[in-house]
Amino acid sequence: MKIQQHDGTITELDKNSSEALDILNHSTSHLLAQAAQELYPFVLFGFGPSIENGFYYDIDFGDKVLVEDDLLAIEKKMRELASKNYQISRREVSKEEALEIFKSNPYKVELIKEINEDVTLFEQGNFVDLCRGPHLMSSALIKHFKLLSIAGAYWRGDSKNKQLTRIYGTSWFSEEELKNYLKLVEERKKRDHRLLGKQLGIFMLSEYGPGFPFWLPNGMILREQIEKYWKEQHDKFDYVQVKTPTMLSRELWEISNHWFVYKENMYISKIDEKEYAIKPMNCPGGILIYKNSLHSYKDLPIRMAELGHVHRHEASGAINGLFRVRAFTQDDAHIFCREDQLVEEISTLLRFYEEMYSVFDLDYYIVLSTRPDEGYIGDIRIWDKSEAILKEACEKSHREFKINPGDGAFYGPKLDFKLKDSMGRIWQCGTIQLDMNLPERFDCFYIDSDGEKKRPIMLHRACLGSIERFIGIIIEHFGGAFPVWLAPLQINILPVNNAYHLEYAQSLLANFKAHGLRVALDDSNEKLGYRLRNSQMQKVPFTLVVGDQERDENTVTYRRFGANEQITVSVKQFLELVDSEIVNKIIFKPGKNKK
Repeated sequence: MKIQQHDGTITELDKNSSEALDILNHSTSHLLAQAAQELYPFVLFGFGPSIENGFYYDIDFGDKVLVEDDLLAIEKKMRELASKNYQISRREVSKEEALEIFKSNPYKVELIKEINEDVTLFEQGNFVDLCRGPHLMSSALIKHFKLLSIAGAYWRGDSKNKQLTRIYGTSWFSEEELKNYLKLVEERKKRDHRLLGKQLGIFMLSEYGPGFPFWLPNGMILREQIEKYWKEQHDKFDYVQVKTPTMLSRELWEISNHWFVYKENMYISKIDEKEYAIKPMNCPGGILIYKNSLHSYKDLPIRMAELGHVHRHEASGAINGLFRVRAFTQDDAHIFCREDQLVEEISTLLRFYEEMYSVFDLDYYIVLSTRPDEGYIGDIRIWDKSEAILKEACEKSHREFKINPGDGAFYGPKLDFKLKDSMGRIWQCGTIQLDMNLPERFDCFYIDSDGEKKRPIMLHRACLGSIERFIGIIIEHFGGAFPVWLAPLQINILPVNNAYHLEYAQSLLANFKAHGLRVALDDSNEKLGYRLRNSQMQKVPFTLVVGDQERDENTVTYRRFGANEQITVSVKQFLELVDSEIVNKIIFKPGKNKK
């Protein structure tokens, strides 16, 4: 497949590559804009990039409010335009020419004014767009696409700017690929954590606290199980656990520099005429704990973990269920170590992350972000060594990793962990950051073997990212059908007929509760079929039907969620099965069990 590159050269590209799919989707976003221009000549265009498995375009439709029928009309026009086989051509113009071409579009003018070189345009038919490319060579290559949804989006993501209409779509090289992806989209809708969170009684949202989720009883059980595992893992890897205050004085945030670069996202109040801020992150508090004691080189590494409740003033338009909230619990840790301990510490952290993610059946890859070209602090020698250590640790982990040159923080390189869920979506959760800035700003030190003060290297580390967002991810990853150890309700007992089987069902209930299991008894007067369906709707891992045989033989007949088979075993065998799945954190899959 031929494409036109950024510099205008024509190159061949394999259709099966991810780059080819990106280029197809970016070209389809231009086709979308061309169709919108044909149907609504008054529109103004913002951005139209490709995204994972799709594209979007931010468009100013003026006073017109787009509805579903409008999407169908735009899609029909796109097919008509694609069939005309418009050649997609690149043109380079001066900045002045570009400003003249787009003089009636304030969004493009704003972008052009920020460019300090000649401007590249891509044209097809009577449509021209400000764009660096690359693009396909012809509109006729765009055949298998679908417009998916409409959303609002502030220009350049700033809530102070006008809200534009964002149209999402997807484009593929074959009809089969498109159909498969649309099936996946439908499955994602069914797994929406906001819908399942309500259906399963996990969390709620209220207009009285936008961005501040309420945890319901089932959600608290789910949280507690995750946090219990989190604490067990930190004990295993020799962390100490700490708790820092929710609100601290302005002076602290000035020392850390958050006051100057993050103030707009902080909640601020006055106490005794002095300014305080609710913490948006846990790092400064962790440093104060480190500085509370004098440390020898023999004490290092010091690993401090905290489930810290933080608050950030997110824009109202950005709030999204549990994925983007204003108050969340960050599973933070701050490690203070010597330079000679970095290799071992990073290797240990990668083992820690591997164990944490595998329990939730989450695949992942790692991105190493290196020193920025300018604006960084610290000795280049330490930067180079730190990057080499991170790279070596990634290689030894046998995990896929990528290098993102120049994208490290100004205070040190970092590793980002990209999680892949059961529907192929990528989530940014974990991070490991080397920090040479805060130890300097807070004058942190330890006493070395020669009796001299030395700066420790500080590692910032979050594995799950935030408990709230991670729960949103695993709700969708598991589709609400949690493994037994996580499930709010593990067993549901259904007597066939209360007159004959309720007493035995109650004895099972008492037995299982005494065994420490989360169990319920549905002895309602509804028909058995209805109660079975309800248990399935609640995605309970084990549903037990108790009738004459079970009562007379002291057995249970269970059906797993997601499986049709009914299995009869002794009560002892059933308890051994459940205990094994809880202890080993097994994830049941029909036909296959996986830890």
